[in-house]
Amino acid sequence: MKNKILVTVLIISIGINLFLFGRWYFLEQAYEPSESEQAILSEMVLKTVESEDYKKIAEKENIIAIDRSMDKNKGGMFPYYFEVSVRTDKQTYIFTCNNDQCSKMENETWTYSIYKDESPRLPFKK
Repeated sequence: MKNKILVTVLIISIGINLFLFGRWYFLEQAYEPSESEQAILSEMVLKTVESEDYKKIAEKENIIAIDRSMDKNKGGMFPYYFEVSVRTDKQTYIFTCNNDQCSKMENETWTYSIYKDESPRLPFKK
C-alpha cells in the first residue's frame, strides 16, 4: 500500500515538473526578453521615436504610450520578432525593423487602441 502511494506521488510530482518546465520553455521564454534582448528593445524604442513615421503620427495624434514586445512564436528571424507599439488616442501603431541590421524602424501595421474608449490609466491626473 505504501509503495503504491509513493509511486503515485512520484508520478504526480514528475508530471507537475514536466508541465512547469514545458510552460516555461514553450510559452514564457518566447515572450519574456532576456537582458540583452531588453537592451535591443530599448534601442528600438529610440529608433522608433527618431523615425519619420513616428514624427508623422506625433503631428496628427496624441501619443499616450510606447510599449515594446517580443514574440518568437510568430516566426521570422532576429530582429523581426521584436516590435514597438505606439499607442495614441485613436489607434496603436506597430513599428518593426526594416532590414536585418535594423537601421530604421517603420510603421508596419496598426490596430485598435484601448484609449479610444478609455482615458489614460495613470491615476495621477483627475
